[in-house]
Amino acid sequence: MLDNVTINQLRAFVAVCDQGSFSGAARKLGRAQSAISHAIKALESAFDVELFERNTRKAQLTAAGRSLLPDARAVISRTEEMKNRAGSIAKAGVPQVSVAVDAYFPRTHLIDCLRTLQQESPTAAINLRITTMQGGENLVLERVCALAVTVENVPEVNPDAMERRWLCEAEMVTVCAPSYPLVSAPKPIPVDEFGRHVQIVVTDNQPEAEKTQQGVAGKRLWLVNDLGAKRDLLKAGLGWGHLPRHLIGEDLASGELVELERRAWHLGPLTFVISQRRGYDLSPCESRLLELLGKPQCTPAAPRFR
Repeated sequence: MLDNVTINQLRAFVAVCDQGSFSGAARKLGRAQSAISHAIKALESAFDVELFERNTRKAQLTAAGRSLLPDARAVISRTEEMKNRAGSIAKAGVPQVSVAVDAYFPRTHLIDCLRTLQQESPTAAINLRITTMQGGENLVLERVCALAVTVENVPEVNPDAMERRWLCEAEMVTVCAPSYPLVSAPKPIPVDEFGRHVQIVVTDNQPEAEKTQQGVAGKRLWLVNDLGAKRDLLKAGLGWGHLPRHLIGEDLASGELVELERRAWHLGPLTFVISQRRGYDLSPCESRLLELLGKPQCTPAAPRFR
């Protein structure tokens, strides 16, 4: 007889208990009261026990009903869990990966990682946003992206809602065009001398974003919100600045940019972290992308100058 028990009968049983009446259960489930009564009678017949006292106006459980109620709740809970899991499995045919990546992150490495992910998961849909400063974490908080590759020393947007974990590092170098006055300055160059010249700094479009800048030597700043624009301005001889070595390797080799040796000014590697909402569970596809992004290819050799 137990084979005839249905999930709808169990839902009716739990609803009557929760609402305290057959009419309340009917309203909660959007069914006729007669349908609720029929479901309870069918359940009692299947169990061969009475679930409710018949001599009271209020729906009052019998001893058997009180004993079986936790089991009914557990079955309903497991059924909902199974439905949710089935929904996730159904969606897995088109994995979604939405990630914001800071503009300083090695672009060639990023492309290699995405190419590998595409080969392993051909149906994956990628939503990629290139951001600067706090832009990536803002997109995560707005649920536009699930993950953000962020520079570690950029202040967190909302530490209570976000969590970070280490990903990889990239070497930073200080450069300018060969025609810029700093090239002829005595080496190594002190911070004060850097501060007398125009420094080109990448910022974002957030209010007071310049307060979050790192590695700034003075007050003579040109702010740009695009890493490519900064590189072009440096190559044009309009100032000096810090750039990731992976971005300007060809410029250094061709002489379009010159690396400057700093004195008593340590410029450590650029550390990247993964930002995500607290408690967010990564999908298999997202976990694989993070595994690829954190591979050693992202970590270059140590800087030559300190």
